[in-house]
Amino acid sequence: MNGTIPAPTIEYGMLAPMLVVFGAAIVGVLVEAFAPRYLRSAIHLPITLLSLLISFVLIVWQWVEGVPTKAAAMGAIAVDGPAMFIWGTILVLAFVSVLLIKDEGHFVGAAAAVPGSAEEEQALYEGAAHTEVYPLVLFAVGGMMLFPAANDLLIAFVGLEVMSLPLYLLCGLARRRRLLSQEAAMKYFLLGAFSSAFFLYGTAMIYGYANSLDLAEIGASLGVVGGQDMLLYIGGAMIGVGLLFKIGAAPFQAWKPDVYQGAPTPITALMASGTLIAAFGALLRVFWVALGGLDWNWRPVFYGVAILTMLGGAIFAITQTDIKRMLAYSSIAHGGFLLIGVIATGSAPAQNTSALSGILFYLVAYGFTTVGAFAVVTMVRDAGGEAWHLSRWAGLGKRSPLLAGVFAFFLLAFAGIPLTSGFFGKYAVFQAAVTGGALPLVIVGAVASAVAAFFYVRVIVLMFFSDPAADGPSVVLPSRGTAAVVGLAALATVVLGVFPQPVLDLAHSAAQSLFVR
Repeated sequence: MNGTIPAPTIEYGMLAPMLVVFGAAIVGVLVEAFAPRYLRSAIHLPITLLSLLISFVLIVWQWVEGVPTKAAAMGAIAVDGPAMFIWGTILVLAFVSVLLIKDEGHFVGAAAAVPGSAEEEQALYEGAAHTEVYPLVLFAVGGMMLFPAANDLLIAFVGLEVMSLPLYLLCGLARRRRLLSQEAAMKYFLLGAFSSAFFLYGTAMIYGYANSLDLAEIGASLGVVGGQDMLLYIGGAMIGVGLLFKIGAAPFQAWKPDVYQGAPTPITALMASGTLIAAFGALLRVFWVALGGLDWNWRPVFYGVAILTMLGGAIFAITQTDIKRMLAYSSIAHGGFLLIGVIATGSAPAQNTSALSGILFYLVAYGFTTVGAFAVVTMVRDAGGEAWHLSRWAGLGKRSPLLAGVFAFFLLAFAGIPLTSGFFGKYAVFQAAVTGGALPLVIVGAVASAVAAFFYVRVIVLMFFSDPAADGPSVVLPSRGTAAVVGLAALATVVLGVFPQPVLDLAHSAAQSLFVR
């Protein structure tokens, strides 16, 4: 009949990996509503891990059957090679992060209680636990999958919010340093609010220019629509600021170390790996697919942002005395290195494919190393809980040489030392940048890497060449989950550093399909 709205076409098979995660999150909410409190944790853990595993298997099966060459859900979600590669990476990192999260000693018993109050003490005494952590994590992971695959700016905004809102809550659930944790949650909420506001306002400007929110249609409208360039430039700048807030690039990184420091360490590990990967995936899709024709306009801006991010992250990390803040500034510096790859575009499709494959490999290498490093942080403790101050790590190599050696290996990977995953990650990105004509940026990146190597080596020297204090920290016996996370992260860091070619080939194969139109 005339005037009726046609039913939307949804390719459920293509979207199955993401739908499994969201479905498990909804099941988790029902468990919270109806299951007895003492059974919730035992129910949540297998549901969470199994859903992540099933989703990963579906991605592998879909990849083997053939990567789709068209977007799903009426063009709103791009299930192409880069999206599937990012999905698989996020799922694996989320799986290992959940193994850290299952140690509920990281989370407060009653988040609504005033820190230090009798109510909080009573909750700890009774062994209360916030088991809703598991569905919140699944919702966040689902948002991390939707955000980089969005082929429509409105869907991207929905993915941004679904990813961010659960993390605001999770940041405030730390068992110790409660006020710092609540401060981290509030600051992350404000950061997210700024990011969302800029992104949404930019989306409105772009719609006013192109009369569409579809990324491909926006790209096709460049140079065709006349008299509205100001809307395009303002909208592109606003969206860029929103995404740069999300990856913690300078000068938008101010509260990122505070958030990393105050959040429960397993949640910090999830944010430092999964959120960064999702945000870079969205950044690439927006600026390469929708705004690729404006690269002469946004590349100079990204040049400056990348330089500020690399040098700022490396220099400020030197001044830190808190291990989590140091790793946060390290994450900021790595965000700058990744921006080099975003800038490394060229007129030839092969150049774009090389840059994208380098970024994808870097994201995998950095993600595993980051989760492993934060897993080690959870195991070094003193009377007040995790030993955050760097001085407490003095002599750790004499107390626990194996754990200190693994942490030193992760730090060397962050520094990009050969035979580690970090070396080939930087090499892949820097090589693409040199080919794309961004040699000055690569030189700055090499200088920032040298500066960053200083504070990594400083921690290694502190662990192995300083005498431990009499009341120094102890290394707790890891749970099987934590031990598995550290072992898997170390193995991935070694394999990607010694034999990176299979993953590089996989990333190259994934990168090629982004440019299929």
